[in-house]
Formats: sequence, C-alpha cells, structure tokens
Amino acid sequence: MPLNELIPMVNQLQEAFAPLGIPPIDLPQIAVVGSQSSGKSSVLESLVGYDFLPRGTGICTRRPLVLQLLNENVDQDYAQFAHITRRIYSFDDVKKTIQAETDRVAGNTKGVSPDPIILRVHSKNVVNLTLVDLPGLTKVPVGDQPQNISEVIRSMVLDIISRPNCIILAVTPANGDLANSDGLQIAREVDPQGQRTIGVLTKLDLMDAGTDAREILEGKVYPLYHGYVAVVNRSQKDIDTAKSMKSALMAEKDFFSTSPHYSHLANRQGTLYLSKKLNSILEDHIRSCMPDISHRVKVMLRDAQSELVQYGDDDTATEQQQRAIVLNSITRFCQNFHEYMQGNCRHKDQSVLYGPARLRHIFTVEFRQHVNTLDSRDALSDEDIHTVRRNAVGVHADLFVPNAAFETLVKQLILQLEEPAAACVRTVSEELKQLLRDVLEISKEIGRFEELRERV
Repeated sequence: MPLNELIPMVNQLQEAFAPLGIPPIDLPQIAVVGSQSSGKSSVLESLVGYDFLPRGTGICTRRPLVLQLLNENVDQDYAQFAHITRRIYSFDDVKKTIQAETDRVAGNTKGVSPDPIILRVHSKNVVNLTLVDLPGLTKVPVGDQPQNISEVIRSMVLDIISRPNCIILAVTPANGDLANSDGLQIAREVDPQGQRTIGVLTKLDLMDAGTDAREILEGKVYPLYHGYVAVVNRSQKDIDTAKSMKSALMAEKDFFSTSPHYSHLANRQGTLYLSKKLNSILEDHIRSCMPDISHRVKVMLRDAQSELVQYGDDDTATEQQQRAIVLNSITRFCQNFHEYMQGNCRHKDQSVLYGPARLRHIFTVEFRQHVNTLDSRDALSDEDIHTVRRNAVGVHADLFVPNAAFETLVKQLILQLEEPAAACVRTVSEELKQLLRDVLEISKEIGRFEELRERV
C-alpha cells in the first residue's frame, strides 16, 4: 500500500469503529494533551490553517475531536463531519457546528463527554494527518461543572493515551516550568521512557528576558524519543485583529531564523516542520502496526461472517416466517439456559461460584446459616406460651396441650423465617438475572432482534 494511503485507511477504520464506543482494535493515532492554557487550540489551528475551534474561558474542548487532515488537490478547502454528509466551506460554520454538537451531547454547562466528534478537512495545503484533540487538563471546576471534573477529564485522557498504539503530542508552554507541565506529566505516567511522546513547546516569544528553551529543544532537560518542536502561534491580539494564518507562519519563520537562541535549530522548528514530522511519525507507526491490524481485521471479519451464517436467511416477509424465527430464537435461548443450569458452561472466572452452583450455595449454605442463627426464644417468651396454651383450653382442664395452641405458636415462629427467606429470594433473583444476561450474550439468534431481546 502506498504511504499516502496509510493514514486515510486508518481514518476509515476509525469512522467504522466510532459508533461502537470502544474500538475493538487499538488503531494508531496521535493524541494531543496539555493544560487549558497550553496553546493546544492554536497549534491545531496552525496545522489546519483556519480558525475553526471554539474559544472562550474554561474548557473549550469538551469532547474528543478526531481531526483528519486530507491532502487533496481541491479548488476550495472544505470540511465534513462524520455525522453530516454535506461539505462545509465556511470554517466559522465548522466552529459553530462543533459547539452545537458538543452542547447536544455534553450539555451547555461545561460538562465533558468521551463521545468523539470526527472532522475531516480536505485541502491542498495540509499533509495527511490524524490528530485527536482531548479536553484540556484542569484542576479547579468553574461555573456549573461537577466537582470531580478534573478526575473525569484525567480519566478520559488516560483511557486514550494509555493505548500502546497511541502517539502522545504533549503541548507545553515554554514560559512555564517544564517540571510542572500537565501534558508531560500525564504522558510520563503511561510512557515513562518517552518512547511514544512528542513534545511541543508553545509561547517561546513570551518567555522572560534572559531565558530560553534551547536545552529543552536539544533534549538535555527531559529527553523524548521523538524530541521537541517549538512553535510560535498567534497571540490573542493577533486573533482579535484577524491576523491571517499565512502572515502568522511568516512571522514564526522570521522568529526562529533571526533569534540568537534558536537560529541554529530553525530548520527543525515551526508549524510546517511539525506537520511534516507528525505525518512521517504517524505513517511509520501505521506501517509497523499494519501486520497486527490486518490480522485483527481478518479475525473480526471471519467471526462476523460465522455469526451471520448462524442467523440464516433473512426470510421475514410473511407473518408465518416471523413466527418461525421468533420460535426458533426462543427455543435456542431455552436450550442455552438449560445447558447453563446443568452446569455445562465455562465461566470466565473459575475462582468463584457461578450460575447453578451459586444458586445451590445460596440455598444450602447461606440460607441455612441464616436460619440457624434464629432463636425461638426471641419470638416467644414463657409467658407468651403459657397465655396461648390457656386460651386454647378455655375452661377445660389442660392435661394435654391442644393442637390449636401448638399451631398458633408455630405460626408465630414461622414469621421469623420471613426476613431470611425474602433475602434469599432477592439474592437468587439477582443471580438468575445475571445468568439470563449471560445466556442472552451467547444466544446469537435472539440477539439479532433488539426488541425481542429486550422483551426476553
């Protein structure tokens, strides 16, 4: 496969797996991490060449944004969302769509969601590249955000960057202490040797007088396998005055070429170099993962085809055929349940009792132990027994205890069994429900019809 087709191929797999929530295959990707104020958005917009990301105070990226850049010889650049088939030529509309789609899923109170937004940008001015923009790491909730927002975002980021095939793009402002970089810190947790982390330094032009980032860029402070790339993005003033991306790239090039601190590194810094470097890293990474991806896709295809064969022909045209399918599905489900109840199933965790063995344990051990703790003296006192006996004999002599007295006393004692019996029923009910769910998982025939499965 030609190199320029590798990234689009992975993009297609990514879109196919997106509805599943958790992809069944660990696809190669580059995830962008950093604090809210690290300059992530500016880096991404510089790579694309347009203002297209929502901005403002607090968390701007509240859902993962899968950004697919496609190098194509088009007359006019355009964008497409996975959930919207039409082409969008205005990147202001792209920004509004991202905001609206974020609010729709994550709400408009600064909440976050792991459900990704997939955006494709077609342009002759970009390189083939796929980036996953993750919510900025934060420490303090603002407004109506939940108090655990920091933990929620952190968990979401870790879930993605902990995958072995994920390259981590850690964005860090150069005017801060590298040791306190949120992006590098969280990357180090899952990649302690820095083998799959790329460092991006922003805000070099805002560093204090007399300081520079040469030692960081030269890998002398915290070395990374893929090294560091420094960029100079537009300032807030540049954004407010609508400074063009082309002018910003020219200013960035002048900054590095004329700087006494970075001129010797100028050919390996800047947005254009970063985009080419990321493209090269991602293509090499995909190429190395291709044998495993190909094998996994073939296995998935084989399993899906095997499952499809089990479903049989899709003959549901007539009511009689529909009834036959329902009957066959329920019959197969009952057979599977019977097999489980006979102990003919292999539970994934053999260290615990499961299914019928667990039910037997509940009845013969747990319930019996509970009953054995009962004491009849707690329910009936000697005075109670004497009173019942006297009521039963009335005016007659009481040489023998009447059956009526015995039955009355036993009924009161039986009431002691109500609570442990109810607890036993609840436990058995939960165990049976779990057993039914497990049987439904293996009953492919009934799983084919969602409504029928829910009814069962």
